[in-house]
Amino acid sequence: MKIILKVLKWVGIVILAIVLLLAILLIILSKKPFVPSNYTKTVETGGELEAKYLAMGQYEVKHTEADAPEDWGKFITYYPAEMETESKTYPVVVMVNGTGVYASKYPALFKHLASWGFIVIGNEDPSTCSGDSADATLAYLLEQNDDPNSVFYQKVDTAHIGITGHSQGGVGVFNAVTQQPHGNLYTCAVSLSPTEMELADAIGLHYEPDKMTVPTLLLAADANDVITPEGAQKVYDAMTVPKAMALRSGMDHGKMLYSADGYVTAWFLYWLTEDEASGRAFMGEESELLNNPLYSEQKTNG
Repeated sequence: MKIILKVLKWVGIVILAIVLLLAILLIILSKKPFVPSNYTKTVETGGELEAKYLAMGQYEVKHTEADAPEDWGKFITYYPAEMETESKTYPVVVMVNGTGVYASKYPALFKHLASWGFIVIGNEDPSTCSGDSADATLAYLLEQNDDPNSVFYQKVDTAHIGITGHSQGGVGVFNAVTQQPHGNLYTCAVSLSPTEMELADAIGLHYEPDKMTVPTLLLAADANDVITPEGAQKVYDAMTVPKAMALRSGMDHGKMLYSADGYVTAWFLYWLTEDEASGRAFMGEESELLNNPLYSEQKTNG
């Protein structure tokens, strides 16, 4: 009996040690950025335009945070530092995060887009598929645009607003545009590795690409993703708006958040700032995306 008790005691100690180690690991992972801070210098590119727009832009960047309602934590916004002194407006990109991957987990991505002249805003919602928190985030920024005491007062270009999201957030992009009160304010969208439609329906992440009303770029990995090449094709085919699609070769689901950021940035520059050079990445049979060796299944109707 004593031997059994001693064994049980040691088993309990081992289990406790494992639990503590897992807790420590979770704490470490929760503080680790989801996007490498130097990704703009390390991600491989397959074309001049992709490389150009993956590099940091010309603007110095600042950021601010504010409390958000419900369980959305906080609103996190990055913006060109000159905004505080210039008397002009800036286009907006709303970020819709994936499951549990809050805005604070990838500041490098926010900084990169802001360095190209965008106000970039997201939140800490753990579940973004409905587009509710994305809509609330945009509403918050619009309120700040009308608040004389805000740094964003009369600095938001309300005619040029884009949205992007990854994974569950990629689903949230579709729903923010098609199902939410401020959906008609968006100019363009990017969906990164959205959950396959059949799987999304099964787990309560329903979305309807056929209802999209704005130009949409769809990007995913060619394998090891939450959407298959066939699933991506189905989403692409359902959309009747200006659109483009490509699958990044050799990437996995997590890395799709940032590995194609050169083209994400180009898409927003083209549709939100009318930058003709970035449009060459997508428009016409000779567009760079269609001929980039790092991608497969490339398509565009532009």
